[in-house]
Amino acid sequence: MATFDALCALTGRCLIAALFLGGAVQKLSDPAPAMALLMGWGLPGALIWGAMVYNLLAGLALVAGVAVRPVALSLAGYCALTSFFHLLPDDPWQMTIFVKNWAIAGGCLMLAVHGAGPWRLRFQSRALTSNPTRNGEQV
Repeated sequence: MATFDALCALTGRCLIAALFLGGAVQKLSDPAPAMALLMGWGLPGALIWGAMVYNLLAGLALVAGVAVRPVALSLAGYCALTSFFHLLPDDPWQMTIFVKNWAIAGGCLMLAVHGAGPWRLRFQSRALTSNPTRNGEQV
């Protein structure tokens, strides 16, 4: 992958992640509005804490490039589901958020298809062998 493509993939991941990381900070620092939104739909306000943790972990995974495909797919579903909290046709601001959620879901689906790109954290995997070696010497 060319450097430009790798840079675009990293930047795109970070921009999408910024939304979820910002959402986590917002839920932590001022949970009342989101709790009220949930309770207005007859749901427990305490669900906000699970959403906050999910936003934080998913955002960090996108930035690091770890498990991007499944995380992005779950985020697409999350955006689609939460968009309906904003489906208030008489409120132009809420309708803008509704549409943005679907646009973000589309970006997440693109990440789910194309993955993280080459600039991401990678973890060494150890082959399962009966005689592991390092530099020709038995470990």
